[in-house]
Amino acid sequence: MVNLTVMYFDGCPSWQTAVERVRAAAVLARVQVHVDLVAVTSDEDAARLWFTGSPTILLDGADPFATPGASPALACRLYATPHGLAGSPSLDQLVDVFSQRAG
Repeated sequence: MVNLTVMYFDGCPSWQTAVERVRAAAVLARVQVHVDLVAVTSDEDAARLWFTGSPTILLDGADPFATPGASPALACRLYATPHGLAGSPSLDQLVDVFSQRAG
């Protein structure tokens, strides 16, 4: 069982797409996943949780898409995908993360 957390704030709609893709990727990778949603509502929460933008995806507590030098921020996050910058990782990227985890 993989524990996955999606941290988000309501001002950024991409978190919903990320949750849908996480669930679809888990099915494709044949991984059982438990998804926790964590709403981040303040700059203080962002700093305490090391929230680097919405959505931040944590796989067993680690950010597989961490960007070196990123700072906590109550902001929308961009991900580098094969199709350019996007508001959430691509389905293929998430499948790869799960596959590496299952390893």
